[in-house]
Amino acid sequence: MSRQIVLDTETTGLSAEGGDRIIEIGCVELVGRKLTGNNLHFYINPERDSHEDALKVHGISNDFLRDKPKFAEVADDILRYLEGAEVIIHNAAFDVGFLDKELERLGKPAFGSFVAEVTDTLRMAKQLYPGKRNSLDALCDRLGVDNSGRTLHGALLDAELLADVYINLTRGQEALLIDLGDLGEQGASAHRIDLSGFELPVLRANAQELASHQEVLLQIDKASGGKTVWRLSESGEGAKAGI
Repeated sequence: MSRQIVLDTETTGLSAEGGDRIIEIGCVELVGRKLTGNNLHFYINPERDSHEDALKVHGISNDFLRDKPKFAEVADDILRYLEGAEVIIHNAAFDVGFLDKELERLGKPAFGSFVAEVTDTLRMAKQLYPGKRNSLDALCDRLGVDNSGRTLHGALLDAELLADVYINLTRGQEALLIDLGDLGEQGASAHRIDLSGFELPVLRANAQELASHQEVLLQIDKASGGKTVWRLSESGEGAKAGI
């Protein structure tokens, strides 16, 4: 089964190139699109203070981080855990940029060389919901993922939320995979069933349903200025217009 890791980081600021560092990394494992509980989480001593604006976002104090391991001390553990997996990140360019910079300091290859691929859920969301807000909070609201415990950003909590968001974003794909998987080898040799001998009943609308239908059409007529396509089709004008 495919192994996927949902990853998030917290940092001292917004610029990896400007010297900002990772202070927390959280990873959640999915195998066969199911949470396994085999997660990874580190607080990291960034060897510098967080910017004031960053502190307001993650709430992780400089004092709290002083006795935590440095990135160099946990890098091999992180890379072993991630090796060969598809890594799912929201706004991947940001996190990968920080990971690349940390690895560069250690003389190691870029992040992408350790993993099978990186999937950006922000890019996915923009394709699915163009023109809408696609932050993690916005996607949680849209997809019914409970984020009520997210008063501050935290790498492990955000990775757990993103795992739920990702599963919901790709649920249609999952259903297709299940349908195809259920066929298995049997599907290749399954006999077609001839349905031509079945007579399907026609259920006609009753008076109440017809009245409700007319009410809806009247509302659409009013809103469209009398240009309801259904009306045109009923009167035959739709056929003349090529509708």
